[in-house]
Amino acid sequence: MKAYPIPGLSFSLKRALGITQAKQKIAKATGIPTSKAGLERKIGSMILKTLVGKK
Repeated sequence: MKAYPIPGLSFSLKRALGITQAKQKIAKATGIPTSKAGLERKIGSMILKTLVGKK
């Protein structure tokens, strides 16, 4: 019989070591996202603001 994991329950080594929380604190303090998508979104927004000139 194969044991199936409990739905909705997972384990993250990064979260257990506190890496996720540290990255969140750095991102909040600096205003710079640590995720690839967040960083791309922020850079894209800055470029558009520069080109269009709106705030």
